[in-house]
Amino acid sequence: MKTTIRNLSWQIPFGSTLIVTLVMAAMATVDAAPGGRHPRVREVNRRFENQQDRIAAGVKSGQLTAKETANLETKEAALKSEERTFRLENNGHLTRGEQITLNKQENNLSAQIYSQKHDAQTTNTTPKSEVGARFENQQDRIAEGIKSGQLTATEAARLEARETALHNQIATDRNANGGKLTDAERTQINAELNGLSTRIYRQKHDDQTQQH
Repeated sequence: MKTTIRNLSWQIPFGSTLIVTLVMAAMATVDAAPGGRHPRVREVNRRFENQQDRIAAGVKSGQLTAKETANLETKEAALKSEERTFRLENNGHLTRGEQITLNKQENNLSAQIYSQKHDAQTTNTTPKSEVGARFENQQDRIAEGIKSGQLTATEAARLEARETALHNQIATDRNANGGKLTDAERTQINAELNGLSTRIYRQKHDDQTQQH
């Protein structure tokens, strides 16, 4: 599976379209280039994919909250971007020094994944309320998208940031009403969950995928 970059030329002034198109094509070529089969690239990508699997498992099990996941996936996205920049400068390859740099950062992120999966913050995987059940269902769908590669780290980070905002909104509403949601609040939350559900579907089925 390769990472595909969307054509963004429609968002760019006419005079810049050619430059942007060439840059996007170069970035896509890096992921598809023979350099992707180089041992150093394979090793770095294997570690990245392993960490994505660990994050997905943490989301699925409830060990990672939406906020923790958003934070981890933002860092995963930054690492992936750094790797892509290195490879653009080296005809699709990684130098030994670049591999060492990326591995050090992956070591740090690996420790953070472990720490956040084993701290006191968890998500209830068996909620009793309708809203809670929908929230959990969406977390499961995000977890599946991370594990399958249908969601990039950037997409997952954005979705989880939105899940966090919704979760905080629910908590605020309940605190203001003795632990319950009013009918109006429940209707509003469900509408927002509908919107997020659509966004999850679209991002899992768009042309951006995480390299495996």
